[in-house]
Amino acid sequence: MNVIIVYATKHGSTQGVAGAVADALRERGAQVTLRPARAVREPVAGYGLVVLGAALYSGRWHRDAHRFLKRHRRELAGVPVAVFGMGPRSDTEDAWQRSRAQLGRALGKHGWLSPAAVTVFGGVDPPGRRNHPQRDLRNWQTIRVWAAQALAAAGGAGRAMAGG
Repeated sequence: MNVIIVYATKHGSTQGVAGAVADALRERGAQVTLRPARAVREPVAGYGLVVLGAALYSGRWHRDAHRFLKRHRRELAGVPVAVFGMGPRSDTEDAWQRSRAQLGRALGKHGWLSPAAVTVFGGVDPPGRRNHPQRDLRNWQTIRVWAAQALAAAGGAGRAMAGG
C-alpha cells in the first residue's frame, strides 16, 4: 500500500512520532512518504492511506492540520484517513480525557471526515523547560501497534470502497 504520513509540529515531537509510524508501516510492506502538512500541495488521492498527525496546544489542534484537511477535502473523501493527536504530558485519566475531547472537537470541525482510525498519543514537554525534569509520555510500542491497526483498518476500508 502507498501511504502518505502528514504531520503538523511546533517543536518536532509530532514529527518524531510520524517517523515511528512510518517505520512501522514500512516494516509491514507499505511504501511511505513522510511530509510536513504545510508542504503538501500535490494531490493525495493516489494514496491508499493518509495518516495525519498534529499536536494539541492549549486545547487546539495545530492549524496546519486544519489547513491540510481544508485544502484536500475533496480528495480525502475517497481515501482512508487515520488521525493522531499528540496529547497530555501528565499521565492522569483527566488529562487523557481532555486531550481526546480536544481532538474530537477539532475533528468535529471537519464533519465530512470519517477517519478509519483515531488516537491520542502522550506528549512531551517542549525543549527549554528550566528547573523541571522533561516529561515524555510517548509510548513507542503503542505507536507501533496503532500504526499496524491503522494500516489494517485502511485495507478494510479500501476493500469496502472497491466492493461498492
